[in-house]
Parts: sequence; C-alpha cells; structure tokens
Amino acid sequence: MPTSARRGRDLTPPTRPTSREMRILVIGCCGSGKSTLARVIADRYGLPPIHLDQHYWRPGWVAPTDAEWRAQVERLAAKPRWVMDGNYSGTLPQRIAVADAVVYLDMPRWLCLFRVLRRTVLGHGRPRAEVAPGCPERFDWKFILWVWNYPTRSRPKTLRLLETVSKPVVTLKSPAAVRDWLRNDMPLQGSRLLEECGQGR
Repeated sequence: MPTSARRGRDLTPPTRPTSREMRILVIGCCGSGKSTLARVIADRYGLPPIHLDQHYWRPGWVAPTDAEWRAQVERLAAKPRWVMDGNYSGTLPQRIAVADAVVYLDMPRWLCLFRVLRRTVLGHGRPRAEVAPGCPERFDWKFILWVWNYPTRSRPKTLRLLETVSKPVVTLKSPAAVRDWLRNDMPLQGSRLLEECGQGR
C-alpha cells in the first residue's frame, strides 16, 4: 500500500483501535462513502456508529437552529465510544477535539457526484437508513451544487484544519485505497502523522 508520512516520526509503528473508549471520526464529501466505512469500522471493533444525518434533520427535512445543533453534537461527542460520520463544518473542530483518530475520505469529485445522483434516482421518495425518519430521498439542486463545489470550497478548509491536528489522521483517496486500508487492519499512525493511502486523484 503506497503511503507517505508528513510532520512526524517516520518509524512510528502502526497502532489499531480498540473497543475501549475509542472515538473515530469519518469525514469527507457527500457520496465519498462515509456512512458505509463507519459501519465497517463499527462492526469490526464493536463500536456504536453515529450517523450525524440521523440527528441533524427533523421530519420533512427541517434543520435545527445552530445552537440546538451544537448542543446536540456536544452530547453525542461526549460519549466514550463511537464511530461518527458526517460533515457539518460548523461543528467539525468540536468533534475533532474529542476524537482519537480521523479518517478523511478525499475522493474525486466525479465519484462523489455519481454516487449522490445514483442514490437519489434509485432511492427517490424513500428515506435512507443513515437519515432521520420522515426525510425521503429527494432531488435538490443546491445539494448537487454543494457536492460539485466541495473540492474548491470545503476541501481546502478541511485540509488546513487537519494540518493542525496532533492525532492520527488517515486520508484515503480512492475506493481501492479504502479496501487496502481495511485489508491492512486499519493502521492508525502515531501522533502528528498524516498518512495518505492511494496517490493521485
């Protein structure tokens, strides 16, 4: 598996998460595979999954206030064991602060957009398991535009934030990289290392 490490000790041995008070945060663009990977990690290590979309939306796609959402994220993040997936950049620093490790799915734009359009067409009118009840799949141009603009608007901010993190951060850039990482027992490098699995975009 091709890897490169920055800002740390190159020879730090890989460590693996345990089920005892481990918090793993999975982030990335919509359609990058966050919820799927979170479920795999949760199943392998016996950690409860937290899909933020289930907690953010109210029936009918009604959003909470900023204050309500920050308080809810604080309650969820305070739990000692979880695998949490979701974007919500306004609370990302809050979640990173308590996470033990971060997995960033830095997938190509075309792949994320394809997956979002596919699930919208195939699941139209039905709620996904990762979304709150009463929120059926729908076609939303603003959401599609957000996915398209993610590489130029949200990704640079996320990368800058991750550069400041003094805890394990694993960046996976392709589905093949995800498979390699899982096959290699999900290595989480030591403090202040950024591991990039799968080169190119």
